[in-house]
Amino acid sequence: MEGDTVNSPPNKKSKSDRRHFGAAIMARGGSKGIPLKNIKILAGRPLISWALQAAIDAEAFDSIWVSTDHKEIARIAGEWGAKIHNRDPKYAQDTSSALETITEFAQGHPEIDVICIIQCTSPLVHPWMLREPVRMMKEDGFDSVFAVTRKHIFRWKESGKNMATEAENLDPRQRPRRQDWNGELYENGQFYFFTRDLLNKGLLQGGKIGYYEMEPQYSVDIDTDLDWPIAEQRVTRFGYVGKEVNRDVKLAVFDVDGVITDNQVHVTLKGEEFRSYNCSDLEGLRLLKSAGIEVRLVSEDSGSSVQMIGDKTGCVMKANVTDKCKVLSEWVNDLGLQWHQVTYMGNDQSDIDAMRKSGLGAAPADAQTEVRYAARFIATNQGGRGAVRQFCDHILNISGKKDKK
Repeated sequence: MEGDTVNSPPNKKSKSDRRHFGAAIMARGGSKGIPLKNIKILAGRPLISWALQAAIDAEAFDSIWVSTDHKEIARIAGEWGAKIHNRDPKYAQDTSSALETITEFAQGHPEIDVICIIQCTSPLVHPWMLREPVRMMKEDGFDSVFAVTRKHIFRWKESGKNMATEAENLDPRQRPRRQDWNGELYENGQFYFFTRDLLNKGLLQGGKIGYYEMEPQYSVDIDTDLDWPIAEQRVTRFGYVGKEVNRDVKLAVFDVDGVITDNQVHVTLKGEEFRSYNCSDLEGLRLLKSAGIEVRLVSEDSGSSVQMIGDKTGCVMKANVTDKCKVLSEWVNDLGLQWHQVTYMGNDQSDIDAMRKSGLGAAPADAQTEVRYAARFIATNQGGRGAVRQFCDHILNISGKKDKK
């Protein structure tokens, strides 16, 4: 590693810098610990979307890429706004090094002068975390910047045999108190910025090296299944949901068929039809209404079981609907709302336009494939089996009304 590592000085006025800044996420399909980890649903969204959303909303990059060898990862990354670099399978092996995969990407995009590698498995990156390293490189002349977390950990090293040890970063006779010690900086792997010139020398860090210090709560790396629930808790509390997600939700609309119900019609021996719903889902609707959010339902059916759902929930419901987006538009106009104040949860092709039109489209886990691609929140539960409650909790969380009853 070349040069000295220093932190960023205070902001200065912008300087002209016409270099092409490109962000890239390396996302191969062959993860062994968690299969297809990069697109597994984390807190309602594909894992890769958390890093992509932050990179896009940072508005600091000239291009944003996902390098992958897997068609499904490519498709989902494209839905979330990334350009796709089709990685040579030779560089998508278990034995492929990070430097090899990054070099292969860079060789395919000679227009990029400064590369930012964002770790897909570190979903707590925010736009402002990415803007600052760009500023440091443009204004302060850094050649490379990487993310670190400060830790207060006493390190010991092996000394000889029989488990003998020696202190590395402390004097055991004068152990410092935490508040009297600045701690040490550790790479957390969230992101690395570096120039093409450094990469051509086989380096990701070199020249004038800077660091960006992140608070510990943002430093999470998903490697095994044990890391997943921890990451989900952190993302729910500290994650970046996107600048376009308005926290002032006023109207939440749910399709009945396959969302409120489980999309199955049961027939008795007498030929009577009935459907089932989940009591927890209906409680979620009640919680939204208690928080002052208008809840309405739509259905393509008009049978008595559908009408019963409307009566049971006490929600305004429109049945026998052929154009759900038209109905949604009428409700938005009648209530004097903006589209970003609306959420919509659907499960089939007829729901896609309404989902895309609303400020936040959602889908159950068993929704049709195209519907899941269009969604910006995907429940881990199926329709009629808790998906609605998960989305209701998400709405209350982003609206800051989670604890209100």
